[in-house]
Amino acid sequence: MYTVFIDGHIGTTGLLIRSRLEGRSDIEILNVAEAERKNPKVKRDVMSSADVVILCLPDDAARESFEISKGSTRFIDASSAHRVDPAWIYGLPELKTKHREAISNAQYVTNPGCWATAFIALTAPLIDQGILSRDSQLIINGVSGYSGGGKSLITRYEEQQLSRPDALWHSRPYALGLTHKHIPEMLIHSGLGIEPLFLPSVGHFHQGMLVSVPLFSEQLTSCSRSMDDIYKCLNERYESEPCVTLHHPNDENALDRGFIDPQKNNGTNELDIYIFGKESQIVLISVLDNLGKGASGAAVQNLNLMLGLPECSGLNVKR
Repeated sequence: MYTVFIDGHIGTTGLLIRSRLEGRSDIEILNVAEAERKNPKVKRDVMSSADVVILCLPDDAARESFEISKGSTRFIDASSAHRVDPAWIYGLPELKTKHREAISNAQYVTNPGCWATAFIALTAPLIDQGILSRDSQLIINGVSGYSGGGKSLITRYEEQQLSRPDALWHSRPYALGLTHKHIPEMLIHSGLGIEPLFLPSVGHFHQGMLVSVPLFSEQLTSCSRSMDDIYKCLNERYESEPCVTLHHPNDENALDRGFIDPQKNNGTNELDIYIFGKESQIVLISVLDNLGKGASGAAVQNLNLMLGLPECSGLNVKR
């Protein structure tokens, strides 16, 4: 049996990771009395005794906690503190061939951001194969459930729903200064050389996420300008991935009366990819649970790999 310590177990991500690990016969969750959680010596002792420590803290607190026991301890950081740090392995097993081997052997793994996971899954294989140039100027649109904003945003949305059910905030763009904290990892781990223009929004639903990247055919290389070329590239990358479902171009049967529901993968570690459009214009779309494959599910997937356990243990996947 392996031991795991979750530092920040009462936050949204920490609670969901714990729920996915509790009851497993191969994992023991180490605990520290609440009064001792800020005692550096007590934390150091429990962290050093764990096979893996999972950090579910704000960025600065994650860095401080890491400093307490860095060295021999293996870490998964669910914050954004180390996502572009070359000393940490980026925890997206689907990123490229053999990347899960890097995660399996890593001492430090940084969990991807939910928005970044959705974007990188759509674009990294295309950039890697030269279908999209590194110099492409890409636009990202997306909507996420309000749980992605943490406890304070959850409280605001739930209070609005209770007090003003007739005036829900159905879709509200944010990060309008175009400096969202996920952009650096989007840039580095997709292989782009130019920052994408990213406009996210929050919907009045608890969890779920939909991200779209529109393309003109002129943005693609001259020999790979069709939806079929894109599908072939993405299929080569994801056909064996247990958590990714790639739909055929213009697959109307995958829609709900013409719509895609951003909540369709809630409660799972699934990521669906869609390709829609026509000869001159194409849109790539990904759907995932921002609290699942975008956070807690990704952490458990990485944990399983690091411990040499079946990758999808404790996760809800289709295959």
